[in-house]
Amino acid sequence: MTFKDLGLSAALVKAVEEKGYTKPSPIQEKAIPFILEGKDILASAQTGTGKTAGFTLPVLHYLADTKHPKYRPLRALVLTPTRELAAQVYDNIREYSKYVNIKSAVVFGGVKAKPQIATLKNGVDILVATPGRLLDLHDQKAVSFKRIDVLILDEADRMLDMGFVRDINKIISFMPEKRQNLLFSATFSNDIKKLASGILKNPVSVETAPQNSTAKKVTHQVYKVDKKKKTEFTIKLIKDNNWTQVLVFTRTKHGANKLTEKLIKAGVSAAAIHGNKSQGARTKALKSFKDNSIKILVATDIAARGLDIPLLPHVINYELPNIPEDYVHRIGRTGRAGAAGEAISLVCSEEVEYQSEIEKLLNEKLNSSIIAGFEPTDTAPPKRAATQSKGSFGKKKKPGSSKVSNGSKPKNKPHFKANKTSGSNSGRGRTSAPKKKRF
Repeated sequence: MTFKDLGLSAALVKAVEEKGYTKPSPIQEKAIPFILEGKDILASAQTGTGKTAGFTLPVLHYLADTKHPKYRPLRALVLTPTRELAAQVYDNIREYSKYVNIKSAVVFGGVKAKPQIATLKNGVDILVATPGRLLDLHDQKAVSFKRIDVLILDEADRMLDMGFVRDINKIISFMPEKRQNLLFSATFSNDIKKLASGILKNPVSVETAPQNSTAKKVTHQVYKVDKKKKTEFTIKLIKDNNWTQVLVFTRTKHGANKLTEKLIKAGVSAAAIHGNKSQGARTKALKSFKDNSIKILVATDIAARGLDIPLLPHVINYELPNIPEDYVHRIGRTGRAGAAGEAISLVCSEEVEYQSEIEKLLNEKLNSSIIAGFEPTDTAPPKRAATQSKGSFGKKKKPGSSKVSNGSKPKNKPHFKANKTSGSNSGRGRTSAPKKKRF
């Protein structure tokens, strides 16, 4: 089957073929015909399989095929969880719409709103946005949702994880009830199904791979490593194998900065990308990584959903995620579009349970090895670490001190000692709560 066989216009087919695509991927082949028919879609596909083209191409076909109101009101809206993903989707829309009369734009936070307002004022057919900035612009009356025909939620599960459900519902409340809704996600959960039931009308369910599956050409390797030797082992892996492009994931922003500094000190070019970085710094780091100006990009999970790096060969989990589904999204940055990739995880003793939860999710055992000189020193069975709540942006509570804040013991109450592995504290025996460290 070809893109032309799917019913797309000649102009769109020409643009797609110029990008080197001649045959639609399974998700595109299944979703595009239903979207062209105007049906609501609930679609799941593993990351890197062409989901973006799966919804942008038929929506562009619809917009180009229908009459443009003179003042160009917004008619299609794509909501994404992160700035990087918004920019990526927008780039694809521009490339696919080069031969059709469609105006597109992207808006997200971290940059000045004035240029975005000016762009919207000139009229936009399709807009890609993050929820927070979009609501700000709506409050400023810079954008209207009254004429929207198509709403697309991309990576909807991540938007829920990041706490955007209220923003999404508020945005939807300003839209006409009669519209087409497309919900795309790499993974499904009960929360996603609940969200879908409130938005989609008689949806067609499209799924091209088992939920939470990973690309077939990605190999998984776990190294059991002492926690204090992870940085040394990471540098050894990169140097011994002469790797030139590696995406490394940490759990915290502070950890990403610290590892980046140590890599640079060891003579390995690197940059960090996370939520505390300005949009300019994030864009510069990603560009340098893509054009091989730097070898290593160190990222938190905010980057797991929005980075599109062609033929990325290696992903390293410097720390395992404490939400198993995030493992799928992290390693989904490699092995994209049918290419081979390698996912390496450095697992210390306290992360063994995280590995078990990931293996349960994937329904497969990950190959594990121990390298002489880097063996974990703590071989005792680890206690379960505090599970990160969804929407906490990768933060992990730091164990509290056993001392009270004013240095004295409370009257008539025992002095409780903090559990070092629980990541939480009961708070008993304190005159005030301990300060939490911000990552």
